Amino acid sequence: MWNFENHKNRLAVIDDKGASLTYDQLNKESRALANVVGDRCLVFSLCKNGIGSVLGYVSFLNHGIVPVMLNSHLETELLEHLLEIYQPSFLWVPEERIRQFPDMDCVYQIFGYGLLRTPYHTEYPLYKELGLLLTTSGSTGSPKLVRQSYENILVNATSIVQYLELNEMERPITTLPMNYTYGLSIINSHLLAGATLLLTEKSLMQKEFWEFLKEEGATSFGGVPYTYEILEKLRFMKMDLPKLKTMTQAGGKLTPKLHEKFARYAKENGKKFIVMYGQCEATARMGYLPFEKAVEKKGSMGIAIPGGVFHLIDTEGNVIQTPYVTGELVYEGKNVTLGYAECGDDLRKGDERHGELQTGDMAQFDEEGYYYIVGRKKRFLKIYGNRVNLDETERMIKGHFGIEVASAGMDDKLYLFITEEALVEPVKDFMIKKTGFHPNAFQVMIIDKIPKNDSGKILYRELEKYYG
Repeated sequence: MWNFENHKNRLAVIDDKGASLTYDQLNKESRALANVVGDRCLVFSLCKNGIGSVLGYVSFLNHGIVPVMLNSHLETELLEHLLEIYQPSFLWVPEERIRQFPDMDCVYQIFGYGLLRTPYHTEYPLYKELGLLLTTSGSTGSPKLVRQSYENILVNATSIVQYLELNEMERPITTLPMNYTYGLSIINSHLLAGATLLLTEKSLMQKEFWEFLKEEGATSFGGVPYTYEILEKLRFMKMDLPKLKTMTQAGGKLTPKLHEKFARYAKENGKKFIVMYGQCEATARMGYLPFEKAVEKKGSMGIAIPGGVFHLIDTEGNVIQTPYVTGELVYEGKNVTLGYAECGDDLRKGDERHGELQTGDMAQFDEEGYYYIVGRKKRFLKIYGNRVNLDETERMIKGHFGIEVASAGMDDKLYLFITEEALVEPVKDFMIKKTGFHPNAFQVMIIDKIPKNDSGKILYRELEKYYG
């Protein structure tokens, strides 16, 4: 999968504790780990942004071992549920979690990680092109996994290297979990480019993160919309970060106001702000907005990545040819994944998508062919016979009040979840005025915290307990 011959003596990874590995060392250590695992099999990898986790990932992909990438903080009960369903041959876990598995033998330890041999006797056949499995649900423990092939991973990483113009001088710092498709795509593309990964578990809210970023001269980071909301609150734009040259954003749509704010900051300070679009079902990236267009095309997620094609279809499946007409976004490319797995027997399945993905996102394109996401196909309610886009509702409220909000509900009843009690009536009045609907259509509810997954996306199912 990865060929590190051209980068042997360059640093591949550095962590915030001072440990590091060159590409040559990473290659040798990954080979040693693979020799312990032995033949091609399934491994659960509990991921952290650290050397041990990256070493395991490289080892597995380079030696035909199939990892299921999971968050290292996944609750034991949820992990056990997944173990019962998929029965992997090994676990690759942080040392602090080894004791939680007393019925498993630890057969190898290095860089803060241990390889545990499981007691399962079932070995599900693995499709020959199956490279890895990712969950689409963050930390919920859902058995539904996305099956990514070796070609999917390599093609998508190559495309990202091309449009971001990555090279071996890059030093990206981790801001996202590596079990999340966006976080993993940053690792994939930079390993392909021979860059140096700066690995940390620290968050943007911790001073140690910023100290590490400055000490090691980070050149880039990626973030979801929530990341950029935090950066704004931290007064990021007043920081002195001369070596930071690229900021990428994906994982959901920024408000146009915040998009423009960061785009203008980047333009005025000689940096690149690049909005991207992707899904786990397409390995990672499908679209990007060239940084030169970041201000002009605020709110747009851009154009298809190299090697990919977008088009829109209407409710009858016909291709939409006219600008500013809403349709479902369809993507074609070799990075479209094989399909889903929901049990061990599904791991033998081949390519079920054949390079085409109906994204479930509703979009429009302008006269120049730049695409704008306007909502989710299934994130609609009917209020008194009118279709209401829940994503657009959230963006309106967030843009007007500058608060966190989540919307959900059922036909003729829209629930709005906020965390600031003083804004209950103003938010409701705002929606009544905007829509013209009867006040009974809306209920504003106060909760302590908007529930989100590892990637900062709202967990709408958890809101159902308040109204279901």
